[in-house]
Amino acid sequence: MGITRQWCVCLAGILSSCLLCAAESPQQSKPQFQGKNSEIAKVSAPSWPQPIKAPDKAPNVVLILLDDVGFGASSAVGGPVQMPELERLASRGLLYNRFHVTALCSPTRAALLGGRNDHRMGFGTISEVVRGFPGYNGVWKKSTASIADVLRRNGYSTAAFGKWHNTPLSEVTPVGPFDRWPTGLGFEYFYGFLKGNDSQFEPVLHRNTTLIAAPKSPAQGYHFTTDITDEAVRWLRTQESLAADKPYFLYFAPAAAHGPQQVSREWSEKYRGQFSQGWDTLRESIFEREKALGVIPDNARLTSRPKELPAWVSLSPEQKQVYARQMEVYSGFLSHADYEIGRLLREVRAGPRGDNTLIFYIAGDNGADILGGVEIWQPEQAKFELQTVDELGSDRRYNYMVAGWGWATDAPFQWGKGVASHLGGVRVPMVVSWPERIRDSGGIRSQFTDVTDVASTIYEVSGVNMPAYVDGVPQLPLDGLSFAYSFNDASARSRRRTQIFEQLGNRAIYHDGWWASARPTNPWVWARGGYHGQGLDNFDHDRWELYKIDDDFSQAKDLSSRYPEKLEELKKLFDSEASKSDVYPLARYGSGDMPSIISGSRTFTYSPNQLPIQLYGNSVVDFKRSHRISATASIPKQGAEGILLSYGQHHCGFVLYMLDGRLAYEYRSCTRRNEKALTTSNRAVPVGDVELAYQFTSKDSSQQYSSFRRSVQGVGKLFINDELVGEMEVTDFGVPMLGSMMMFGTLDIGQSGASQVSESYKAPFKFTGEINKVTVELK
Repeated sequence: MGITRQWCVCLAGILSSCLLCAAESPQQSKPQFQGKNSEIAKVSAPSWPQPIKAPDKAPNVVLILLDDVGFGASSAVGGPVQMPELERLASRGLLYNRFHVTALCSPTRAALLGGRNDHRMGFGTISEVVRGFPGYNGVWKKSTASIADVLRRNGYSTAAFGKWHNTPLSEVTPVGPFDRWPTGLGFEYFYGFLKGNDSQFEPVLHRNTTLIAAPKSPAQGYHFTTDITDEAVRWLRTQESLAADKPYFLYFAPAAAHGPQQVSREWSEKYRGQFSQGWDTLRESIFEREKALGVIPDNARLTSRPKELPAWVSLSPEQKQVYARQMEVYSGFLSHADYEIGRLLREVRAGPRGDNTLIFYIAGDNGADILGGVEIWQPEQAKFELQTVDELGSDRRYNYMVAGWGWATDAPFQWGKGVASHLGGVRVPMVVSWPERIRDSGGIRSQFTDVTDVASTIYEVSGVNMPAYVDGVPQLPLDGLSFAYSFNDASARSRRRTQIFEQLGNRAIYHDGWWASARPTNPWVWARGGYHGQGLDNFDHDRWELYKIDDDFSQAKDLSSRYPEKLEELKKLFDSEASKSDVYPLARYGSGDMPSIISGSRTFTYSPNQLPIQLYGNSVVDFKRSHRISATASIPKQGAEGILLSYGQHHCGFVLYMLDGRLAYEYRSCTRRNEKALTTSNRAVPVGDVELAYQFTSKDSSQQYSSFRRSVQGVGKLFINDELVGEMEVTDFGVPMLGSMMMFGTLDIGQSGASQVSESYKAPFKFTGEINKVTVELK
């Protein structure tokens, strides 16, 4: 057979390739071809761009941040919650007893990862109640590159696990933009949830920017803290197998012990009966142990209970029983988190560069939670609480602990979360361990340090410089000061002279050992919307206090009347620092006019098999208004069943579905009692093409959206092909924006999310007919 033309072309290609390979061989010295004018051109050996390498001996960095933990909660400082891993780490490293954060979640996280004051980062408040001012818009600036971004550009691997809470609500959508998600801010890998809180048993999870299902169900033993630990360990092992010599930056942020405080009964039972003495006695015992351990000075005084909080002895027996169980669950939740952190750190230590790993374990992004206040129960409420007390900590309850326990575990300081004016809101323990460099194992450090200092410390010890420009954008100077100087010198003089604090109008200034503060807001009144719309954003007449905290560790003695000139000096300094740091204008609440990709729209069309839409964010319809949900579908001859539209989860939400041939609508109220209401069509859905609809008409004629409106009432009606087939009275539908359970879960078309709203079916309960589209119209 002759050689075909195609074969010749192929052979010529092979020969050409061989000649090119030979030409590129470093052993080949003869010229391979001639250029123009008989000039000889030589082909050099292949050259590839080299990856950036971190500075020599740069350490791994593990940054651990707990949530809503008071200064005196942990056993490492004398608290009642057993945290043996934090204790072990402190025995091998250093405990910082004058470390400061901001008084709320998002601000601390931004200041920690950005190295600038929270307001300069744009996070003067939490992401859910931002305002349209530079210090409060919740938009991570391009001029404030994160630690992760800077280290990544200098040869580090980077990953984040757990709670995030720093992406604008307007950008929490399945279509982005994603440049202010963790992976857009320097983390090469992210696994966790984006919001400020979520179910520990059924969270809305993201891997990088993709919403995913949890690997197990609650019945199979799923828990968020365990899951993120598994993921972090898996990431570490992959890192060690492929790039053992490359340093890494790992940010690990469990949701513990933020509400909902949920943990398996195995952990909460460890504390059964340990808190019947109440918060007043508990606080006193914490204080004594703090002194015995040397965590606080001998001359420190225990501050008194605020008049706004009741004494334990004044409570009813029912309240004592329920509240004691709350503290048992909280303690179990926190102990479980510490256990999982221990599992992670054992993996870190076992790695090839275990001793050259710098670990920061920060026990709280703010003081303990006191936003819930203490409720005064009516008889019916007391009955309900006692009947369901054993559900606390389970996936059936969304529970916090009341303010008395938060105040107790903030010992010896005043107040707690949300109160930036007092140390109970902003001072938390921090443990630092670095076996290769820190020699004073078990030491205590009392230099005044701030959350912004962590980034500067990491940059110094890693040999990485904060760049002046990132992607062409000039960078704001760091506010943090490295405290690496204190690692091996307990007596070193504190290098931080001044620090400003502000949250919710509660504000303070530290300068050279003095502390001036004003506290116009009770945090639980703010959280419940008690000041909202009352014009109480005038701060001109706030009373200021003055403390010499270098001598008065617990901020116990107000010196304002004794040193009025010093107080005026510090008030002027606060004004100067606030003006430079985007703290003004002060306000207690968000503006409620955050941008949204759905702004101005009144009609929304959804399709089957589309991605779920997370309810956290403002790209989801406000169903508290009058509205109509209509689905055009085709019903086969054998009939159909399944979800048309599902919103939320079993704590709170609603669902439009078909079951047993009929159309049904069911909602679960978002109040503590989790009441539910169901209506079904009075006749079967016919075969063929149909329109199935639910229409809600609110009794609130104003139709004005309020973040703090607890519920709306109205009438709900079911329609099949525009024929009225069912009606229900809606008595308790809708929730506030801030901290609401309705922000849990997803909006799903054609199937249920993992956490089903109704008990009438089993998720995912996919629709067995054919959905064309689902339309929502706001009235």
